[in-house]
Amino acid sequence: MPYEGNLNSLNARPLPQWYDDAKFGIFIHWGVWAIPGFAPHLGNISDAFKKEYHRGVAMTPYTEWYANAIKVPGTPSADFHAREFGNRPYRDFKEPFEEGLRQWDPDQWAEAFRNSGAKYVVLVTKHHDGYCLWPSAVDNPHEKNWTSERDIVGELARAVRAQGLRFGVYYSGGIDWTFNREPLRTLGDFIGSMPGGDYPAYAMAQTRELIERYEPSVLWNDISWPTGFDELLDLFADYYNAVPEGVVNDRWVHAGFFQKLMRYKLSRRVFDYLAMRHIRKHPEATQGVIPQPIPHSDFRTPEYARFHKIQKKKWEATRGMSHSFGFNRNDTEADYSSAESLLSDFIDGVSKGGNLLLNVGPRGTDARIPEEQLSRLKFFGEWLSVNGAAVFGTHPWRPNGTDCSDTVTDADMPVRFTARGDDICIIPLGRPAGTTLRLRGVNLAGTAKLIADGSPVGLRQEGADLVLEFGQPLPATFAPAVVVTTGK
Repeated sequence: MPYEGNLNSLNARPLPQWYDDAKFGIFIHWGVWAIPGFAPHLGNISDAFKKEYHRGVAMTPYTEWYANAIKVPGTPSADFHAREFGNRPYRDFKEPFEEGLRQWDPDQWAEAFRNSGAKYVVLVTKHHDGYCLWPSAVDNPHEKNWTSERDIVGELARAVRAQGLRFGVYYSGGIDWTFNREPLRTLGDFIGSMPGGDYPAYAMAQTRELIERYEPSVLWNDISWPTGFDELLDLFADYYNAVPEGVVNDRWVHAGFFQKLMRYKLSRRVFDYLAMRHIRKHPEATQGVIPQPIPHSDFRTPEYARFHKIQKKKWEATRGMSHSFGFNRNDTEADYSSAESLLSDFIDGVSKGGNLLLNVGPRGTDARIPEEQLSRLKFFGEWLSVNGAAVFGTHPWRPNGTDCSDTVTDADMPVRFTARGDDICIIPLGRPAGTTLRLRGVNLAGTAKLIADGSPVGLRQEGADLVLEFGQPLPATFAPAVVVTTGK
C-alpha cells in the first residue's frame, strides 16, 4: 500500500531492517572548500561557541564553512584567505576543484570503503555554500553554473553499489549561502539564516531530482527544511514510495513560526543573549550537537556526540576523524582521533542501538583521501573482518535485564554487549592480556568462544561477577570479541 503524506501513515512504517543491521557507514564531505582547506584550530564545534560566541559560526573547525568564515573580518579564515588568495571570490575555487577531478577514481574510493567494513555511503551533494556535485537541471537563480559538470553523485553511486554497498545523499536543506549572503557570526544568525523567497521551491525541486535520478537508500537532510509541514510530509511519502527501503534522518525541522521569527535581528539578539548565558552557566553541557526530535524520522543524528544509554529509537552518530568534516590542510596525525578511540566509540554506539557514520574529507587538489584517514578505515576493516559477527545484525543486550550498558572489568576496562538470537557478544574496549577477564556485575551462562579463532572460553560465576577463562594468554589485540551461546 502506498504511503500517504500524513503522520499516521508515515509513522506506521517500520525501520528497514538493512539500516538497523548495517551499523557502519561512510560520510563524505567534499567540495570546492577542499581547495583552500582551512579552518581555525579551537577544538570541536562546541569549543568555538564556548570560546568566541560572538563570532562562533566563523570560528568553527569545519572547513566546509569557509565561504562564510572569510566574510567575517579578523577571523583566522579571513586573514588566511587575504594572505593566500588576495581578493579572489570563493567561486574561483570551482575551477581548481574540477581540475582535481581528473585524478578522481570513484572505484578506488568504493573499494576502500568496502574494505573498511562499511555497509553504506552517504555523499554530501550540496553543502551550505550551495555548490552541487551533480549537473542539476534546477537552475540556481542567484549563482549561475554553480554545479559540477561531472556527475560526481552518479559516478560514486555506481561505484559504491558495484561493491555491494548502499548509497545515500546528504543535502543542505536549511542553509544555502547563495540565497542568503549575509555573514553569519552567532548561533542566532545561523538559525535565522534559512532563506525564504524562491529558495523553498529550489530546495524541494533539487531534493526530488536527487531522489528521481539516484534512488538513494538514505535521504540525509541538514540543519532544517524551508517548506511547510504538509509539503515535507508529501516529500517523505513520495520518497518512501519511490525507494521502499529508504530512510530519512531527523534534521527536517520545517519552516514554522520560530524559524521565521529568527529572521529578525532583535529576535536573534535575544536568542544569543540567552544562549550565551546558558553556555557560561553550563559549559560542560554543550558537547557536540544533538538535534531536537521531530514528528517523523527514521533515525536520530548526534554529531560529535553520542547517547549514553540504550535508545528506543534508532540513531546514528556522525563525526569526522578530526574536528572537521571537510579536509583541513593544517591537520596532522596529532589532530586525528586515534583508530582505537574511533573504534571504541563505534562499538559503544552499536551496543546502545546506534550506527556510526564516519566521515572522510578528501583533498580538492588531487581528489585523494588523506593517508591519516585511510589508515583508520583500514583499522576498522581489519577489526570487522575478524569480529564483524559481534556487531552486524545485532541489537543491544542488557546485562541482568537492566540498562546498565557501561560494564567494566576488575581493571576498569570498559566492556560492551550485543546480541543476536541466542548469542550474546562480549567486547572489551581495550587490550586485555592474560588468561582471565572478570566482568563486574554480569551473570551469564552458556557455551563461549573467542570469535577471532573459535577457541573455547570458559565461563565461571564468582558471586556477582562473570569470569572468562581463555585456554591460552590473549595476545593483547584490541577489542577481542567473545560470543556466548545461551541456548535459551
